[in-house]
Amino acid sequence: MNSKPASKWATNTEEDDLEIASLRKKEKEEKRRLKEERARKTAAAAAASQVHDSERPSKRQRTSEDNSDPPQDEGANLLQFQTRSFGPCGHVDQFELLNNIEEGSYGLVSRGRRKDNGQIIALKRLKMDHTNDGFPVTGLREIQTLKACKHPHVVDLFEVVMGDSLKDVYLVMDFVEHDLKTLLEDMAEPFLPSETKTLMLQIVSAIDYLHQNWILHRDLKTSNLLLNNRGEIKLADFGMARYTSHPPPKLTQLVVTLWYRAPELLLGTEEYDSEIDIWSLGCIFAELLTKEPLIQGKNEVDQLSKIFALLGTPTNETWPGFRSLPNAKALHPVLAKASVPSFLTASKFPYLTTSGLRLLSSMLSMNPGGRPSAPQILRHPYFKEDPRPKAREMFPTFPSKAGQEKRRRRATPQAPNRGDAPKLDEREFAGIFAGRADEAQGAGFSLRLG
Repeated sequence: MNSKPASKWATNTEEDDLEIASLRKKEKEEKRRLKEERARKTAAAAAASQVHDSERPSKRQRTSEDNSDPPQDEGANLLQFQTRSFGPCGHVDQFELLNNIEEGSYGLVSRGRRKDNGQIIALKRLKMDHTNDGFPVTGLREIQTLKACKHPHVVDLFEVVMGDSLKDVYLVMDFVEHDLKTLLEDMAEPFLPSETKTLMLQIVSAIDYLHQNWILHRDLKTSNLLLNNRGEIKLADFGMARYTSHPPPKLTQLVVTLWYRAPELLLGTEEYDSEIDIWSLGCIFAELLTKEPLIQGKNEVDQLSKIFALLGTPTNETWPGFRSLPNAKALHPVLAKASVPSFLTASKFPYLTTSGLRLLSSMLSMNPGGRPSAPQILRHPYFKEDPRPKAREMFPTFPSKAGQEKRRRRATPQAPNRGDAPKLDEREFAGIFAGRADEAQGAGFSLRLG
């Protein structure tokens, strides 16, 4: 029987198949040898790199000749932002309470020390008298503004810590040795003119920073101005501070401690701006010159009457539109009389130059629109004339009253508390200037030259 003929399409014989299988086996062995050789070279290079630089992380060994980039996860090229995380407040037990410093309208300030590093700090315990209404708004405003402010002449707020209950809330702040109020009371003589300029420039620079960031302090006074032993002023107590806008919103008139309160606030205005801080700065300026508060009223009516006695009664020319303020109707007995001139003269400030008196008069302008802004005060010629501001390195130092020593304090009004603003009665103004014409007048003298 004949065998089946081979197909005309068959080209490979049995010998050819064996030869092809042998070649494939050799190629696989060669690839395996090259692969092992590359792996040995890579391991040797990595070992040499670790010997020369042990801190450099080792590279992943490559196992193929593919040079294509590895696939990236979706969103790998997006910008990465640090996420905020919330955690519990620290506990007040990490501080050692040394002594109480002062109690104000909205908190008790004490001196303390960190137990871990010995740093001296100030602890302000917030008053929680109205806990039924929630967390006090004064505390929220102080925390908000101090955390937002970063200025060399604004006190630093480090953190907020808690006690054993929700009513024990403490602000951990920078400790400063003195406040200007106590310092002025203990000084035999007021600050020198050069020292007054140094202090004023620092205070105004802090107020300028606040106003540029749309913040009103609303309680500027010497007891809220802290001075350290390096001649640096720190502005403190932001319980009444708040953000404002342009045009200014309607705000409460019951702000600013009485002796430093602007006349438009006493007359009941609800729309005010940074001019109320400038008025308080003028009162502070005068107090630095004389060691005594300039206008010391017993109540709102007495304060307003003392302002008129010192600066003169307002008119439509000196203060346009003041008659439309809510409490202006009570001024009728005063305005019906002859206008009283201003007694803000150089005789009250013997160490103040003519340029300085002009600056003080402008800051204490009855008309809010006539008061300079903080940048204008910083550029005033008063600070460029002799004597020049004293360098902080040359500033005198004083014994700290914030330690264990008993502080000698005189009675001063507190910042206004919550509640309705007082109304002014027309009958209370009837006797403001009564008997002034009967006062004894000195003969005086005049000096004629030429």
